[in-house]
Amino acid sequence: MFELFRVGFITFTFLDLIDVLIVTYIFYKIYSVLRGTIASQIFLGLLLIFLLSFGAQILQLKAIGWLLRLITDIWIITFIILFQPEIRRLLVIVARAPFLRFNIKSYEYDTVNIIIDAVYELSQHQHGALIIVIKSSGIRGHSETGKMIGAKVSKELIRAIFYPRSALHDGAIVINNDIIESAAATMPFSAVASIDGEILGMRHRAGLGISEQADVLSIIVSEETGSISVADNGKLYRGISRDVLKKYLENIYRPSKQFHILSRIESIFRKK
Repeated sequence: MFELFRVGFITFTFLDLIDVLIVTYIFYKIYSVLRGTIASQIFLGLLLIFLLSFGAQILQLKAIGWLLRLITDIWIITFIILFQPEIRRLLVIVARAPFLRFNIKSYEYDTVNIIIDAVYELSQHQHGALIIVIKSSGIRGHSETGKMIGAKVSKELIRAIFYPRSALHDGAIVINNDIIESAAATMPFSAVASIDGEILGMRHRAGLGISEQADVLSIIVSEETGSISVADNGKLYRGISRDVLKKYLENIYRPSKQFHILSRIESIFRKK
């Protein structure tokens, strides 16, 4: 491989340059995910120890190298134990990468209109609601905290579930493709309690929390104002219009062009 330069007995090749750039990019992405948390400060300290350990190996400082490796091993275990939520969020972000998605949604475009109509009727009547739409990975552990339904999505069913006097209206419903998996499900709360000085209600925190931990879209209807919010990829967007909500749902239910043929073939086999 092409040698770029030499420092003493150490040679630095073009392959080494690529290796360093890849590792630098990985560390940068990890830090960008953890930025703004206590974990980011500890991560920087861990990175500094890694660099010192690497320098000690180059200079053949065996005692210092051994001590730094010992500290690094202990620090990594401590980091994993103390910051499980941040690490879980990082792994979720990695799993959301398009090239890692193997689950192909069936073409159920009518479901988009059904969900939108139900959401806006709930909004008009100021009936609070939390609807979790699964994108790629299921959340069975959270679904099973509620009542398993397994019914086809319909506007009437969604409205009935979130009717204030319904026994199931307090929790979330989980929708996978065109099936309502469960109702009155409990979702994990986000650590974010307020945004721009406005305190978030339980539905908003639950919708935001599950979007931080899983690849889902959370649709929240406020029972105080009837306003519609969406939580996606750990971010909350409030005051959502009908057209914007439709775009969010179309991204889930409308397959990309390369999968359209597979969906058509699947529909043909269903008819047979």
